[in-house]
Amino acid sequence: MRIAYFTETFLPKIDGIVITLTHLFDYLKEEGHESQLFAPSGSIEHYAATPVSRHRSMKTPFYPELRIATPIARVEKKVLAFKPDLIHLVNPTSLGIAGLRVALKHSIPVVASYQTDVSGFARRWKMGVVSEPVFTFYRFIHNRADINLVPSNFTRKQLVSKGFKHLKVWPGGVDLERFSPKKRTDKWRKKLTGGEQGKVLALFVSRLSREKRVELLLPIARDIPGLRLAIVGDGPDRKRLERIFKNTPTVFTGYLKGENLAQAYASGDLFVFTGAEETYGNVVVEAMASGLPVIAPNSGGVVDLVEHGKTGLQYPSESPERLFKAVQKLVGDPKLLKQMSKAGFKKAQSQSWQNSFDTLFAQYERALKMPRREPSDMVEFHLPGTASKKRGR
Repeated sequence: MRIAYFTETFLPKIDGIVITLTHLFDYLKEEGHESQLFAPSGSIEHYAATPVSRHRSMKTPFYPELRIATPIARVEKKVLAFKPDLIHLVNPTSLGIAGLRVALKHSIPVVASYQTDVSGFARRWKMGVVSEPVFTFYRFIHNRADINLVPSNFTRKQLVSKGFKHLKVWPGGVDLERFSPKKRTDKWRKKLTGGEQGKVLALFVSRLSREKRVELLLPIARDIPGLRLAIVGDGPDRKRLERIFKNTPTVFTGYLKGENLAQAYASGDLFVFTGAEETYGNVVVEAMASGLPVIAPNSGGVVDLVEHGKTGLQYPSESPERLFKAVQKLVGDPKLLKQMSKAGFKKAQSQSWQNSFDTLFAQYERALKMPRREPSDMVEFHLPGTASKKRGR
């Protein structure tokens, strides 16, 4: 199969979308599929067997690590030269619109995946006034795709309520060879506990930005006796967080990857997560595969992974007090912690990347079999609020 991908973010930036894409491109190479990626400038030129076509972009003022390419990027010639069987728009926001234009104009099957709850982040950033317009914008784009993929049942239900159509669940995955309880090491245990290996180690892994709400962990680090906290990751909020957590038993490691990350996970005792707008939760399933019970909010895609009372504990997403009590409960009950550790590990075994990509390609095949509309029957693509007209031939 020949697939053209459009993404708003790629390496060297690291986030859940990029992690998914890199695993996907490794899979495509192994299976003999051909692919072309269209990404913003600043991205790398090539990954696995996938060349990257980079397009002029600019930094966003509210999110400096994210670059936005223009929705009128000149991609048509490159797409047609590649001759894709299908176009996949990954979290289409700007550059993805350029890909959608080509798909509509040339009657190419198009799949779109909704990966980020931008509307939820807007509310978290105290920009709730734009929350509904954001949904309107994404609904307009996604409802022009043949199939829309979402990472979790939670997100599917959320989008159904907002009028999104053609929704199918494409769950994320986890590298079960890399993430394993067997990766536990004394070296990382000592480093993450500040030399106090005998204490309970709570682990948090994520990009450090304000919407992740890492400060909710402060009472846990400060007020639960016998607990050490390790915060793994980097991002624009790191300096602020280091000031907040100063004089608490907390270790900041910075960004980790590969075996270092796997060993850090496995050297913990429990995983605590605070992000309330996740569409899937890559770090949650990585923690479960590493043998850690998870404490997470009862919102977002993580609810598909964390079964309350079995693989971990859920707490009301806006209740720091209930989060504190959940951590207290596991710290004080080693037997329950061990039971949830085993149940979480078992759950993670069903979340392999192989299973994820089998599901994805089943949807690709479904899109290819759907009746194609003639280009002359297409409606000229316009953003909401602008006029539309029929395209003539």
